[in-house]
Amino acid sequence: MNLVDTLAQQYMKPELPALNVGDTVRVTVRVKEGNRERTQAFEGTLIAKKHGGINETITVRRISYNVGCEKVFPVHSPSIVSIDTVRRGKVRRAKLYYLRDRVGKNAKVKERI
Repeated sequence: MNLVDTLAQQYMKPELPALNVGDTVRVTVRVKEGNRERTQAFEGTLIAKKHGGINETITVRRISYNVGCEKVFPVHSPSIVSIDTVRRGKVRRAKLYYLRDRVGKNAKVKERI
């Protein structure tokens, strides 16, 4: 195995839930404000997964006060406390960028049973 791969392997998180595009996920992040540290949850639809291995990122989108908000989270970052799947989505695409143009009920993803 490559030296870089062995180094990256020790920093990867061992247990991750099955993350699929279209799922509604809750990402809990450690936030540092001054000298205090707290956890903050960001819940939304997973619209994209990129890269792989230690560089894997997910893009989560939610509507907050009628404004779309997207955040890109590195999955194996030490600041990420947990990633939980709230509900499973039924989609046929790898990237759900078309949800950016949708408003209201059209921006919803059907639930997979």
